[in-house]
Amino acid sequence: MAKVILFQGDSITDADRCKTNDFNSGCGYATYIKAQLGFDYPGKYVFYNRGVSGNRVIDMYARIVNDTLNLKPDYMSILIGVNDIWHGIDWANGTGLERYEKVYNMFIEEVKAELPDIKIMILEPFVLRASATDNTPEQPDRFEKFRTGVGEMAKAARRVAQKHGLVFVELQDKFDKACELEEPSYWLADGVHPTAMGYELMKREWLKAFAGIAE
Repeated sequence: MAKVILFQGDSITDADRCKTNDFNSGCGYATYIKAQLGFDYPGKYVFYNRGVSGNRVIDMYARIVNDTLNLKPDYMSILIGVNDIWHGIDWANGTGLERYEKVYNMFIEEVKAELPDIKIMILEPFVLRASATDNTPEQPDRFEKFRTGVGEMAKAARRVAQKHGLVFVELQDKFDKACELEEPSYWLADGVHPTAMGYELMKREWLKAFAGIAE
């Protein structure tokens, strides 16, 4: 029987996927990974992308039944956190660090309780300086808010992974080092959403981590 791989998160994972047809998993890292694993191991895996644009951790938790538990994944990777900061910067609707970590832990605990054999990878939230995150006359410290806030969420995500013995996939440092080769928008078009090259970076780091837990 094919193993189920579930991609969970926000717009970075969503990547314009089709909500009514799982064949179309979007233009992001989920599809890049699906293409490689599906080619290398025909029939071994079934892939589901359930990222939802704009989601914060509390939104992901709210759809835990339909979009996670009912799919009964054998493997799940999660990337969530940038909107928990972005919504606070632009719409006074951020999650807050304490709530982010609390809800993230709740999500993992409930998934593991119902699916005790699942293997989970937590991806590190990341951000770079570009059009959506750069300083503006109205917000001269805008990027600092993004970088500091997302950095705190990343630390919290790492703590969640450590608490539950999960794989943690580092990405911020990888993107920072990539910027030594080319400007930030080459990798993250607006400082948040990856370009094709940024998604390729994510795919490579994801596959390295997955190799350690794949059966």
